[in-house]
Amino acid sequence: MSGQDANQRFADEATIEPEHIARARTHALELGASPISPAVGAQCAVLAAASQALNIVEIGTGAGVSGLWLLHGSPRATLTTIDKEPEHLGAARQAFADAKIPAARARFITGRAAEVLPRMNEASYDIVLVDADPEGVIEYVEHGLRLVRAGGTVLVPRVLAGGAVADPVRRDPVTTAYRSLVQETQSSPAVIGALSIVGEGLLQLTTLPRD
Repeated sequence: MSGQDANQRFADEATIEPEHIARARTHALELGASPISPAVGAQCAVLAAASQALNIVEIGTGAGVSGLWLLHGSPRATLTTIDKEPEHLGAARQAFADAKIPAARARFITGRAAEVLPRMNEASYDIVLVDADPEGVIEYVEHGLRLVRAGGTVLVPRVLAGGAVADPVRRDPVTTAYRSLVQETQSSPAVIGALSIVGEGLLQLTTLPRD
């Protein structure tokens, strides 16, 4: 095992997931959802806490795991979660209720993100988490950057695509989209971007003040 692999494994194993999120994870896996890893969830929670987020959007519910991590970091926030799978939204609703999150703190929208996002108000959110269909990741990130306020953050887990992005031989559409997203945002004057390799990877994009 390389030093980098050892570091990543240590970071993954060192993360302690709160019990209510661990329960939601078990249910998500039973449904066939693919929730974010505890290490990535913890990073999302830290970013939510550091930004004192009050308004959060997540694209892709994952049966509630990512939303619970975000609200763990910022328990006063209101979360809007979008998913095309009613069963996943139902699981998230139950997970939030089990965690005693007030109903007013969560808004559940059933629908395709590409249809819902254009109707949402721009510059109105502190954090947008993009964890939906990888084929639409660039479109969703563009919407996310429109929706967050100046100084707001767009989070994109799974951006390393299981190691495919780092492999120059891989040129399938999804891998190419993730690779382009990372490269283009690193040089963009509109955002400050950072790429974490812990867990499945997390791209963090914080918008700069608009002229």
